[in-house]
Amino acid sequence: MNNEDTLKPEYSSELIKSGIRGKYASRYKEGTNIVLVEPELHKLFPTSEAVNRALRKFAEEHHL
Repeated sequence: MNNEDTLKPEYSSELIKSGIRGKYASRYKEGTNIVLVEPELHKLFPTSEAVNRALRKFAEEHHL
């Protein structure tokens, strides 16, 4: 473990103390799946719902 202080001078100790520990922990635990869709495909599938619908249909048709 590196114990060297790497805090930049522009960050005051008051700023560090004002944070809330675990503020986003529940969101992190939920997890996120992100997929980048090519621009030409985005025209066909503009929303996550459209992508999911197409993937479900593909999986159903191919018995996956």
